[in-house]
Amino acid sequence: MPSTATLLTVAAMIIGGYGVLVAGMYLAQRSLLYLPSGQPMTPREAGVPEMRGVLLTTADGLSLTAWHRPPVGDGVTLVYFHGNGGHIGYRGHRVRPFLDAGFGVLLVSYRGYGGNPGRPTEDGLYADGRAALAFLEARGFPPGRLVLFGESLGGGVAVRLAWEQARAGSPVAAVVLEAPLSSVADVGAYHYPILPVRLLLKDRFDIVPLVGEIAAPLFVAHGEADLVVPIRFGRKVFDAASEPKEAFWVDGGGHENLPAFGLHARVLRFLDRHLAAGAPRTGV
Repeated sequence: MPSTATLLTVAAMIIGGYGVLVAGMYLAQRSLLYLPSGQPMTPREAGVPEMRGVLLTTADGLSLTAWHRPPVGDGVTLVYFHGNGGHIGYRGHRVRPFLDAGFGVLLVSYRGYGGNPGRPTEDGLYADGRAALAFLEARGFPPGRLVLFGESLGGGVAVRLAWEQARAGSPVAAVVLEAPLSSVADVGAYHYPILPVRLLLKDRFDIVPLVGEIAAPLFVAHGEADLVVPIRFGRKVFDAASEPKEAFWVDGGGHENLPAFGLHARVLRFLDRHLAAGAPRTGV
């Protein structure tokens, strides 16, 4: 039988190793959360040649490249906040159906992504989103003529901005969330159950306390087979939201393949039903 001293030594080694693991995860957490990758692309290379590059100026002085096309006629603009990986060049096919339907589209690229300056943080992405809305408002597209679309982590940005606009008395026209996180804490605890994730996080993107106060129609889509952000977190967001709201729970859908299950058609029908008469989808 091992001696008490041996047992204490082993316990100290286990505790020490765990402490090193926790410290390492704390220091590396943003490199795990934000995954910009790939070479920057042009709109033409991404399959959206009608879009043009524009600059968004943030409150902290960054100039970020984004892609924009105005709506057809007097229509509505969809502001697309992508997820934590890649860059806007990988989202051309995701906004194509909205461009074809006559929507204006602003593809927002975050700091540190796609060749943009800066490093991504939660507050930084919110600032980037605010710069996107300011860009549009300066060109005659107020919040009431905007649909905010959040893909995965981008849902945290979309909901935060929609909540801010509602508090300011200028709610957006609608919000669409594809495979949203209820919070980084929830998803992190799912992926790393042995770590005290909720105590370590710097960036949280906690949607649930805000989504019930966005004062806009909400559409939530999530795949039943999503292993990155399990569907229970999307349901948590939906349950916390106020009416009007609509869910699209996709049997067999994963984290990134919901367009293959008819996502865009469902979103377009939702927007046709809910966009106010004063904010028509298109000008035709």
